[in-house]
Amino acid sequence: MRFLSLPPLGHLSSFSVGLSLGQLVTWGCVFYTFALLAHPIELSLGLTRAESSFAFSLALLGEGLLAFWVGRWIDAGHERWVMTGGSIVIGVGLLAHSQINSLTEFYLVWVWLGLGLSATLYTPAFAVVTRRFPNDFRRAIIIMTFLGGLASTVFIPLSSWLIDTWGWRHALVVLGLMQLSVCVPLHALLLRGARAAQPHGTAQAGVAPVSVRVFLKQSSFWLLSLFMILMMMVTSALPAHLVNLLRESGLPPVWVLAIPASIGVIQVIGRWLLFMFEKHLDVHAANRWIPVLIPLGLCMLVFGGNTTLPALGFVLLFGLGNGLITIVKGTAFAQYVSREHVGQLNGLLGVPIALARASAPWALGLLWSPDGGYAVGLRWVLLCSLLSVVALWLAQARALRIHKAH
Repeated sequence: MRFLSLPPLGHLSSFSVGLSLGQLVTWGCVFYTFALLAHPIELSLGLTRAESSFAFSLALLGEGLLAFWVGRWIDAGHERWVMTGGSIVIGVGLLAHSQINSLTEFYLVWVWLGLGLSATLYTPAFAVVTRRFPNDFRRAIIIMTFLGGLASTVFIPLSSWLIDTWGWRHALVVLGLMQLSVCVPLHALLLRGARAAQPHGTAQAGVAPVSVRVFLKQSSFWLLSLFMILMMMVTSALPAHLVNLLRESGLPPVWVLAIPASIGVIQVIGRWLLFMFEKHLDVHAANRWIPVLIPLGLCMLVFGGNTTLPALGFVLLFGLGNGLITIVKGTAFAQYVSREHVGQLNGLLGVPIALARASAPWALGLLWSPDGGYAVGLRWVLLCSLLSVVALWLAQARALRIHKAH
């Protein structure tokens, strides 16, 4: 298999960059801001670390439970109202969040936000660009993740300043208004003219459709599923705890904010390098080695000690890996199972991934202790990342062996 040829910049690029702006705002307002909200909300509402972490898990669960239906609606050509409606849900949710006064209200608002995330984050956006650019979806996905990768860089310092200056309640009002004023009109205007739905599984007119059940009998599907579920656990567990983890490690306050904020810049640098040199690389070698960066980065935290140098090593390796693995996860089913069925295959993983992502931040919070901090939890996260890499390697090897035989 060769890399996709790179066409001249045009509608594909402008469309992908537009969607990327929506990703920047949504990831920043909700996903990366939670880590900064956790501590002041714990103090305000009298919550434990496990109780506050569970709210983020509920959001991820709400996101995953709607994943299959969101995918079906997008496949049916309703992408405009799906992503626009999701942006409205998130904006209203952030405004409501500013008014909470109890643990129950805290949980309810994060479930609501999770429902909005299911219609606005990378998974629905990837489905949109795959439908609109079926022959160049990989390049479109890379372009779309450029601005999205800067979400932590922009919003960790921004949200931190808002919270320190005006308090967490007023900060949420600002973020909610930002979501409504930027993402709602952006999606409403950009997603006009969605093409009509096509029969599932039909590559050409007159060809009988292939049932998705055929691919459920292949070990490649299940191995890729394991890869995605485990890696989603890893990349979901850390963001909600990273600020507190670094603060408790004894690093200076400036590094506590600078390190997670830098991850976004490094993610974008990695994606830019992949975009520039993609045609010179072996796609399967890139898919094989990119995920290895995640466990290497975690090794820096687990075995490097509470010093600045290992923390910087973590930023570099985890940032590059987290940025590039989004591309691998977004294209793996299309490359190694079936491009025609990629929407359905991703939809089937909606609930398992939701449960995995929802449990990961909560589990890491439960593994935290006053004496040991995050030491035990980080070792479990490292193990999950290693198993995930092995699953991807096995799936890729089997798929390429079958392709070569045919």
